[in-house]
Amino acid sequence: MMPNLPRASVTQCAAIIACGGLVLYPTEGVWGLGCDPSNEAAVRRLLALKQRDEAKGLILIAGATAQLDAWVDWSSLDVEQHARALRTWPGFHTWIVPCRQATPTWIRGRHDSVAVRVTAHPAVATMCSQFGKAIVSTSANLATKPSPLHLREVSAEILAGVDAICEGETLGYTSPSQIHDAASGAIVR
Repeated sequence: MMPNLPRASVTQCAAIIACGGLVLYPTEGVWGLGCDPSNEAAVRRLLALKQRDEAKGLILIAGATAQLDAWVDWSSLDVEQHARALRTWPGFHTWIVPCRQATPTWIRGRHDSVAVRVTAHPAVATMCSQFGKAIVSTSANLATKPSPLHLREVSAEILAGVDAICEGETLGYTSPSQIHDAASGAIVR
């Protein structure tokens, strides 16, 4: 089913996120849902739309490493652990990093860490830049369903719950980003 919402520009999507809205957008491999991670109401709306348990935590995606500084405690990693993550960015790799004490449970879930990525998708990087900080990035599917590789695979329930669909397409990867533990380097997903 194709969406009734018109495609919005990256600039329009950044403004919608800034106003507390939910945006459907292409990432490297799948279509994602995003919002302002510091807006509790927006995040809770996103979690309810996905039917996702808050305890699992969410991924934050950024256009630049500095946009993650408010959320992660880089000082808890040694130089090599930090460098290992930085070498993969911008890119298709998400890293689980210890979070700052102020990181709310609606982002970190039951963890003392947060999953973060500096995206290689130019439109998403620009959206984060125009928004001025990282955004939530979770696949645009109901919690029990597969991640959508194409816009046509996004369910009617998800489409009905977003405020905009960002122009663009995925970068063609065939899965969500790979997730690594920053302390060990181990692949988690």
